[in-house]
Amino acid sequence: MVPLDKLAQITQRFEYVEARLNAGAAPSEIAALSREYSDLKPVATEIAAYRQALQDLDDAEAMLADPEMRALAEDELPRLKDAIPAMEERLRIALLPKDAADARPAILEIRPGTGGEEASLFAGDLARMYQRYAERMGWRFDILDQQLSDLGGIREFTAHIQGEGVYARLKYESGVHRVQRVPETEAGGRIHTSAATVAVLPEAEEVDIDIPASDIRIDTMRSSGAGGQHVNTTDSAVRITHIPTGIVVTSSEKSQHQNRAIAMQVLRARLFEAERERLHSERAATRKSQVGSGDRSERIRTYNFPQGRLTDHRINLTLYALPQILAGDLTEVIEALIAHDQAEKLAEMEA
Repeated sequence: MVPLDKLAQITQRFEYVEARLNAGAAPSEIAALSREYSDLKPVATEIAAYRQALQDLDDAEAMLADPEMRALAEDELPRLKDAIPAMEERLRIALLPKDAADARPAILEIRPGTGGEEASLFAGDLARMYQRYAERMGWRFDILDQQLSDLGGIREFTAHIQGEGVYARLKYESGVHRVQRVPETEAGGRIHTSAATVAVLPEAEEVDIDIPASDIRIDTMRSSGAGGQHVNTTDSAVRITHIPTGIVVTSSEKSQHQNRAIAMQVLRARLFEAERERLHSERAATRKSQVGSGDRSERIRTYNFPQGRLTDHRINLTLYALPQILAGDLTEVIEALIAHDQAEKLAEMEA
């Protein structure tokens, strides 16, 4: 049974926000109220349906005493008794504590790990996979920085992704992704194992992270890259070092002004995520880290090309649909991760 007093509080808050918007809220409030309204509306709709089902159940049970209505009640009761537990489960999930960053855009960073040139090629495969997934979801995918290797792989890749629920769905992708396949450069047909690291960071706004000018050092340098990629005759590339943490961010597009803005955007996201991870570690010090914690040192997934298999090691999920997944069909994987995370949180709340 879900707590009815909690449901009443949510309904009251939704009605208040709806009334404020309809009455013409102040311009400074409209954006925040609109976001809250969008978050609350599906929950309020679910609560209304649940309350109606409980009322219908009471009415049907009362009708059993009426000989003329008994047959109708007996038909209705099984349907209601089947539907209400499913409604309660959806509401329990809706009442789980929300990650405040879920609605934010995301910064996606991909870097090759062990495996040399093959790791760089795999990093490129991952970048294309996420770009195709973003297209399927109707999200905007802007490449902020891309450094190519000699064979067309990726040395560094940074993208900005905007749309509904971007961080909520992509946050589970942070970690080490491993590939097992025969590299194009392997003449003997042997399977090699290499890896790439993915980091998904919620975008931070200036109001979230204040970076004093005294905390950063900005260096300009000449852009360069394989095959003429980003080669300029002017010193337009920008490297920003955050002195207190040692975090270094670079951007090497053609405009120095644009590079400064991009590098600061990525730096804010990294500092914001570092603070989130610190708070998460404090809260989770005595319990096992959850799926969504984003530990970038953890090997989370293996892409096995000879078998056409993807395995997510965190939830023991194996799918024999690797070509479709690399083509951007990540929905089944991400939905399974979300469901697992929700189940863990429900178990923790009910323990």
